[in-house]
Amino acid sequence: MKIEVKEQIAIVREPGVLIADGSSAMELLATARYETGCTALVLHKEQLDESFFRLSTGLAGEVLQKFVNYQMKLAIVGDFSGYTSKPLQDFIWESNQGRQICFQPDEGAALAWLERAGA
Repeated sequence: MKIEVKEQIAIVREPGVLIADGSSAMELLATARYETGCTALVLHKEQLDESFFRLSTGLAGEVLQKFVNYQMKLAIVGDFSGYTSKPLQDFIWESNQGRQICFQPDEGAALAWLERAGA
């Protein structure tokens, strides 16, 4: 797995979909934690199966709960403006108000958010 570490934050550089279900999320989380020792992770939205962004599938809840349970902060980077679902937009906004999960437009914003969140 290609992982770059910046300021104690793991940035996943592996191309393609890496999270398609709960078990692949757990595998990625564990790999990043044990390979880097970091407690914060940056993923690009293309590394998540598209069903993640359809809240009715339950994938987002399942994946994010794993990150919360294992105390790994997560920043998801990408352009989310194409998603018109009001529940998803509300979910993104609500997540960005907390200190565990965020959705940011670029890596710089994600790293800044994670630093403010105590990563």
